[in-house]
Amino acid sequence: MEKKKKIVFIIHNMTGGGTERVVSLLSGEYVKRGCQVAIMQFAGYEHAYELDDRVEDFSVGEQSRGNPLVWGKRILDMRRYFKENPDCHIFAFAVMGAVFSTIATIGMRRPLLVAERSNPESWNLKGLRNWAYRRADVITFQTADGISYFPKDIARKAVIIPNPVDASIPLRYEGERAKKIVAVGRLHGEKNHALLLEAFADFREQREDYELHIYGEGELEEKLKAYAEELGIAKSVVWHGFSRRVKEEIVDSRMFVLPSDYEGISNSMLEALAMGIPTISTDCPIGGARVYIEDGVSGLLVPVRDRRAMAEAMLKIAQDDVLAERLSVNGAKVREQYSLDKIAERFLEAANIYE
Repeated sequence: MEKKKKIVFIIHNMTGGGTERVVSLLSGEYVKRGCQVAIMQFAGYEHAYELDDRVEDFSVGEQSRGNPLVWGKRILDMRRYFKENPDCHIFAFAVMGAVFSTIATIGMRRPLLVAERSNPESWNLKGLRNWAYRRADVITFQTADGISYFPKDIARKAVIIPNPVDASIPLRYEGERAKKIVAVGRLHGEKNHALLLEAFADFREQREDYELHIYGEGELEEKLKAYAEELGIAKSVVWHGFSRRVKEEIVDSRMFVLPSDYEGISNSMLEALAMGIPTISTDCPIGGARVYIEDGVSGLLVPVRDRRAMAEAMLKIAQDDVLAERLSVNGAKVREQYSLDKIAERFLEAANIYE
């Protein structure tokens, strides 16, 4: 890569979500390769994940809450930056990041890669999103299912690139596993932790020796805690909030469960697989779980919102040591298949950085 080339990631902010985690990993990998890298946050300035000191990290605005004046200032600041960096490649890892970047670069040529990370069907401003996507050079999707939500002229620009696995996460635990069921993710509606609590209540009717450990923060925390009380399982559910050491804390768990109604690709699920934690996931749109999990081989897939199927899957792993070991060994193979260096290279190739 030519030294003058610069990659500028565009993202809402760097709070503790999966997209933010991917940006932190990719930015670190690229500076190690000698690239110039910047992270432009356009809706705040946060740091849930550690960044390499060589990464330029800054904000061009706070959360707008729909205020057009904030949007206008944000776009002007972005335009000023892009003028000062004529050789940059824009990697927009947010829908509105793609929109703002497209507006901010009107009249100037700045290569634009958009990484589609959201649920395409749930996005309200589809016309505005599609306008920006049509002006992108390439759009990366995490799954093939994600592409199907878009018109043909946008789909033609699509490249499928799954999430990378961080090589620094703990290796597969090979000792006796703790009787813990773990879940990691924001406590928001689409993550459907209520389903997990219900399935755990059913599971506990046969296995009272297990605890459920939930990592994450969010708007539904108090409601979920109240629901655990209602289900009679509150004493067996441990709420950890956000933890920077979550991977070290869960590596010896008997199983990991992802109960989401929809996901792109869950980083927490991917990291659980890579650590060899036997994993259960809903087979939810937009198909991210089935990219990594072969049902019964490297993990267990259950239908969305199916309380009974989830409880039965949890019982299978708890009661069958042979199954648990098979899922652990095969799941951990994602470490090599989706290593950071391989995924980072695929983004560079998609963006034609080497041209």
